[in-house]
Amino acid sequence: MKFAYLIEPPFNYEREDGTVTGCDVELARLVFDAIGAGPFEPVEAEFAELLPGVAEGRWRMTTGLFATEERRQLASFSRPVWALPDGLLVTAGNPLALSGYKSVAASGTCRLAVIRDQFQHRSAVEFGVQEDRIMIFETYTEACHAVRDGKADAYASVARAHTGFLEQHAELDLEVVVVPAGEKQPAFGSFAFSSKDDDLRHKVDAMLADYLGSPEHRRMMAGFGFSDAEIDLVANRQPE
Repeated sequence: MKFAYLIEPPFNYEREDGTVTGCDVELARLVFDAIGAGPFEPVEAEFAELLPGVAEGRWRMTTGLFATEERRQLASFSRPVWALPDGLLVTAGNPLALSGYKSVAASGTCRLAVIRDQFQHRSAVEFGVQEDRIMIFETYTEACHAVRDGKADAYASVARAHTGFLEQHAELDLEVVVVPAGEKQPAFGSFAFSSKDDDLRHKVDAMLADYLGSPEHRRMMAGFGFSDAEIDLVANRQPE
């Protein structure tokens, strides 16, 4: 059973021994085992490949994604498995005094890194960041290194991805600015499936309905830095 992921701690990443882990990987592994879906095989992919790959049958399910209306034209989605705010990865000390997308737009000079086709690119444009100040990358590492090397002033992604990355790379002189809820509410992420794979999606949703918010789920997510308050956001939320 192939599960597509991209390197983005704490959702998905590789340990030093090469094994793949992360909250999305471990939840997918547990779900597939519970529904008897067969051997679990994580497959690394770039972000832009995730939905085309599931539609083409290269894998059966993807890591958590924001289920936008545009993406629902390409795939179907499980009930939400996490809800998180966006964040900006910036140089330590936050030299441009950024506080969110609005401050990036207002700066007039801030160069913002994003990953191709991720929701944060659209959010930046909606908040008025000029396209010629938006730098598009294919992977988390490339975008992070752009900030590290001074080629970009900030990198917009999920705040939890930034904190998870920095926990593994404490040597980097970077920090995270969380986009305030008053500017943009936390968004829900869901596993994605082929639109023709309703049987698998229904089985996954049934298992998630029993598991999300359980003591076992809370312990597992706590190991990746998630709080009970963050779990509560998805524990009782119904499929969309």
